[in-house]
Amino acid sequence: MMKASRLRTEYLNDPLGLDVKRPRLMWNCEGGTKQTSYRIVTEKWDSGKVKSSSMSAVYPYDLRDRERIVWKICLWDENDEAGEWNEAFFETGISEWKAKWISGGYKARRKERYPVDCFRRIFIVEKEFQTARLYITACGLYEARIGGKRVGAFVMAPGYTDYRRRIQYQTYDVTGMIRQGENRLTVQLADGWYRGSCGAWGRRNQYGTETKLLAQLEINYTDGSRETFATDENWDWSCDGPIRFADNKDGEIVEGFRTPLYDKKAKVTSHGVKPSASNNVPVTEHETFKPVLIKTPSGKSVLDFGQNIAGYISFSLKAEYGQQVLLKFGEMLDENGEFTQKNFQLVRGKLVTPLQLVRYTCAAGRNEYKTKFSVFGFRYVLVESDAGFSTDDFTAVAVYSDLERTGWFESSNTLLNRFFEATVWSAKGNHLDIPTDCPTRERHGWTGDAQIFARSASYLFSFAPFARKYLNDLMDVQHKNGNYTQIAPVGGVDPYMRPMDGSAGWSDAGVLIPWVIYSQYGDKRLLEDDYPNMRRYAMYKIGNIGKWYPTSLPTGLGLKDSLAISNYGQSYGEWAEPSDVNAFRVADFISPHPEETTAYIIYMLLCMEKIALILGKTDDADFFRKNADKATSGYRSLVKTRKFTLDTDRQAKLVRPLYLKLLDEEQSDYARKRLIEALDRYGWRLGTGFLSTPLILYVLSEIDTEYAFRLLENEEIPGWLSMPKHGATTVWENWNGPFSTEGAGLGSLNHYSKGALAEWLFTTMCGIRVEGENRFTVAPRPGGHFTYARASYDSIYGMISSGWERHDGFTVYSVTVPVNCEAVISLPGGRTETAGPGTYTYREG
Repeated sequence: MMKASRLRTEYLNDPLGLDVKRPRLMWNCEGGTKQTSYRIVTEKWDSGKVKSSSMSAVYPYDLRDRERIVWKICLWDENDEAGEWNEAFFETGISEWKAKWISGGYKARRKERYPVDCFRRIFIVEKEFQTARLYITACGLYEARIGGKRVGAFVMAPGYTDYRRRIQYQTYDVTGMIRQGENRLTVQLADGWYRGSCGAWGRRNQYGTETKLLAQLEINYTDGSRETFATDENWDWSCDGPIRFADNKDGEIVEGFRTPLYDKKAKVTSHGVKPSASNNVPVTEHETFKPVLIKTPSGKSVLDFGQNIAGYISFSLKAEYGQQVLLKFGEMLDENGEFTQKNFQLVRGKLVTPLQLVRYTCAAGRNEYKTKFSVFGFRYVLVESDAGFSTDDFTAVAVYSDLERTGWFESSNTLLNRFFEATVWSAKGNHLDIPTDCPTRERHGWTGDAQIFARSASYLFSFAPFARKYLNDLMDVQHKNGNYTQIAPVGGVDPYMRPMDGSAGWSDAGVLIPWVIYSQYGDKRLLEDDYPNMRRYAMYKIGNIGKWYPTSLPTGLGLKDSLAISNYGQSYGEWAEPSDVNAFRVADFISPHPEETTAYIIYMLLCMEKIALILGKTDDADFFRKNADKATSGYRSLVKTRKFTLDTDRQAKLVRPLYLKLLDEEQSDYARKRLIEALDRYGWRLGTGFLSTPLILYVLSEIDTEYAFRLLENEEIPGWLSMPKHGATTVWENWNGPFSTEGAGLGSLNHYSKGALAEWLFTTMCGIRVEGENRFTVAPRPGGHFTYARASYDSIYGMISSGWERHDGFTVYSVTVPVNCEAVISLPGGRTETAGPGTYTYREG
């Protein structure tokens, strides 16, 4: 009997506050072999028996505000037998608000910092009620409580957007928190990204100076009436609560003995953006860790939690009134075994950022503390306190977007397994409502990091709703000329960086991420929704081909070929190659990078051609192909020049054109040979930078799989396995990690970008690729000194697994295909077959 499982609406489990007018209903199959039909029933819709193997359907009616839809589904299997019913629900939010924006009763000054605002509404429920919902958002960060109990499990809400263009609101089911009689709704409001620190230098007031709150509590009575308690001038307010300072990067200053008086009134204010639902997973608390105590050579007390995370801390300890606990959060100990924050802090005069600290002043007796409005990147915590404490008093809490884990990998190489898990941890720590570069210094939503990791993220997690939200962020700040930014949202971007908008491999995220999500999830609606913005970007980039730029340098090309490449705009180039391969120079920021820029224009346009064809826009597709061909011709001429020759030891300059298929046959043959020569000269260590590191194993696999494994197994710096070999539990920013002296010694130890290796482990080493609706290819490739490898991927179509194990003289392969799917299985020995659902074992050798 076949049953629908893993029921979701718009990729989400039983979402509250959805604002998609006609949402997609999604499921997987269990039991049986093939789904031949489905039937979906709601209170006002019955699909009837639909003959289809698709595991998704579109709700056929436009939804109203506050509408709760319970949908039930039944499937028919290959024998046309109906299985048991399963059900899920979704509920829409609101589009019109009775609430008014309110703020604290003071006029904020840009250079001042303020305590957390405390708001209160006392209300009385006189009748029997059926349901209650709280709709709430803020310019800042909020925490709501009813009757002293926290509302919901979301933290760092309402999340991060460009508040001048988009504000997310949340919907909470508070039915079980309301009682007949008197109730108290309290809300604390902190600066967050809105008014707090943003970017490397902790720039403040990036979206405004006045934090504000919007909340609407609706109680639905059993008699059919509804009562609303909404923010307005009648709400009580004070700023005398325990949190005297809160900054999302710098930390919190807390006086545990304080209780807010709520002795003043809130001020009504305004904000010109109507809130909307994120239709994304929320930020929540996850794993917890207990520490061991380290005494440093200087006698300092340092808590080691064993895992580098993004999160915060909680503690419970007894103290006397006025005793203090000072906590500083960091990623590493220095060469002397002392706590340090120098690897991620910036210093300019008296400015030091980020501080990553908590200063807590105790009340008499038991003190319970958990950070509310800050998140830190840390493994180690320096503790300075005149109150007695033990390690049992402290707990570290990992905080990140509630991404469902979908990808697992294991092999016979312990270092690779540890690097894979380090990648998972870096991905968790850098996906807090936006994809950040690191959870310490910048915390920017870098487009480059996001695009090179998008496919890895799509294997590791149910990534589509998160990607959709981030693409909204990117479209929100798209320039009028069509150019995408290098960072989204843009708060905290230093002025000197803004000319880098449009940088090759960064701003292309606006096209490349939608293409990855479509390839992995079959999400055509995303392509339809984003196509106008993607097209504007493509047209902007086409306009840069052959265009003059003031700081462009001679390429050695003649006029005709110069008009076929892009030598326009400041950009990052390959970025972050090992210093002994290509040392960083400030001049690299100033002049265009015609090789990288032209290559990514071609790559982006070819993706746009595919997207246009999928959407039936054949004229656009022809136009994109024509311009891609023109730029390809220019690129092939460019790499014949002395300055951009393929005769180079810079691995990236060979990997990129080979991966993107930019060269003619003769050039390709030469580049492949030259890449192996470059690797020989560099001792088979990684010499690529930011853009090409995720690509190099694919290129080597096409030449000879053993080359890819030889590079993968390198344990020396620079290399992937050098990180866990030196104790890393997350992925380093710099190849040298804690040993780096590059960039004045700055370098986060929690950057996920180099972990984009993960996709190759799934797609090539274990061979799992999504080929279309309900279809996969599985083409595993053993190699190197590995004796086994296996991966499982809980795809949008179900769980697929592939693994291999070497024995003396033969290799055993195992593949599991999910119900209602098929896979073309191709083994290295030449055997190829199409397999339906089930587990298959093969022996070769």
